[in-house]
Amino acid sequence: MVPAHLNADLLAKQILEGNRASLARAITLVESRKPEHRAIARDLLTQLLPYSGKAHRVGITGVPGVGKSTTIDQLGKNLTEAGKKVAVLAVDPSSTRTGGSILGDKTRMEQLCNDPNAFIRPSPSAGTLGGVAARTRETMFLCEAAGYDVILVETVGIGQSETTVADMVDFFLVLMLPGAGDELQGIKKGVLEIADMIAVNKADGDGWARARKAAAQYRAALHIMTPVSQNWTPPVMTVSGLANESLDKMWNKVVEHQEKLTESGELQDKRSGQQVRWMWSMLEDRMKSLLRENESVTKLLEQVEKCVESGTLPASVAVEDVMSQLLTSLKKD
Repeated sequence: MVPAHLNADLLAKQILEGNRASLARAITLVESRKPEHRAIARDLLTQLLPYSGKAHRVGITGVPGVGKSTTIDQLGKNLTEAGKKVAVLAVDPSSTRTGGSILGDKTRMEQLCNDPNAFIRPSPSAGTLGGVAARTRETMFLCEAAGYDVILVETVGIGQSETTVADMVDFFLVLMLPGAGDELQGIKKGVLEIADMIAVNKADGDGWARARKAAAQYRAALHIMTPVSQNWTPPVMTVSGLANESLDKMWNKVVEHQEKLTESGELQDKRSGQQVRWMWSMLEDRMKSLLRENESVTKLLEQVEKCVESGTLPASVAVEDVMSQLLTSLKKD
């Protein structure tokens, strides 16, 4: 029996009214793997889809220690003081051994956690590629429907596929450390190729000169790469999240990017493509769940896994056996 407060119609109404408790409840709902919750989540997302799509969607990545949380905290505060409503989807790393997550972003973003115009949602990455929670896209839609103008997605930044992050936002910001030695060797070429902007953080005090030097190296590296968009050349700038230096200029670049891509029609094409790729990702996820939820398939999987592990059954044959069992089971149902 599904509780009354998880009614899709009621949740949709409350979210559109800006009810934060209902928004948090809805996010928990879409993150749930329970079949009864999935059904409500599908209904809810369908109802709220027409009210989404109006926010600035910004992904922010960088190596641990680069100052992502500090920068987001200050940037978010600047935006709320300018009259914006800001949602931060902060993805915490999950332990691969226990599955546990620290979920400490609310303590690291002291200004935003007490701001009535900000909403922080820490979610465990649970091993998802790219350090992004499995339902981050749906969470973005829910926040947009609740009236948030800016969605900031903070990723784990542990070197996994950052393309996962870039493929769900409009603008992909990469934060870098100053004076880390061989700056360009410490990052993957692929990150530079998908960045819409590089900001060298901690450009204050003794780090200012080193930050300028690092920024010059990144500009040189970007100069020989083909930009992601023909309508946008990724800028490189120095900022300080701690001292609130140049964060306004950084945000102006985000706005400029949005305006240029909207005018050219590229932003709509980009979002449409993201939706289709999201559909396929969800379909693959659903197929995996279908395999694990089917009792007869689960029993067979336990057997074939042991055989594959011991080397007595080729993996390709095991896959065919499992798929055959699934199709047979579906026909019976």
